[in-house]
Amino acid sequence: MSTAERYDDYRGYRQDRWCGPSIRFHPGWIVLMILGFIFWWPIGLAILAFTIWSRNMGCYGSDRWQRKMERMEEKMGRMRDRMQGLGAGGFGGGPWGAPRSSGNHAFDEYRTETLRRLEEEQREFRDFLDRLRFAKDKSEFDQFMAERRNRPQPPQPPAPQPQS
Repeated sequence: MSTAERYDDYRGYRQDRWCGPSIRFHPGWIVLMILGFIFWWPIGLAILAFTIWSRNMGCYGSDRWQRKMERMEEKMGRMRDRMQGLGAGGFGGGPWGAPRSSGNHAFDEYRTETLRRLEEEQREFRDFLDRLRFAKDKSEFDQFMAERRNRPQPPQPPAPQPQS
């Protein structure tokens, strides 16, 4: 079921349950609402609620939302097709993320080897950073423990004497 179809089902439910009576919106309602607020605020509030609740103020829209959703689905379909054409990596890869052949076997081997070497260097660098963070954390923890051991103990307050 497409999003537009789901929206149609939801719109029917929403129309029956949530939307108030359908009135034709007119700028006179705004004037009437302002006058209602000026003379007695509950009247203005009631007109505001009625105007917002009516179908013409956004509770019930035309087919604009459905057209918008259909256009969005078309765009997503085109994007999906384009990405599948590029491959899993999104950068000219073939199936399963493997780079497409350039037609030159020597260049393809060189590219594959270079990518493998770069991935290995990246992995080694990540491991180096992890070790560096661990060493820094360990030195900070050791410093904290040393400071804690060497700090003077606060004098203990004398225990109260029991009264007899």
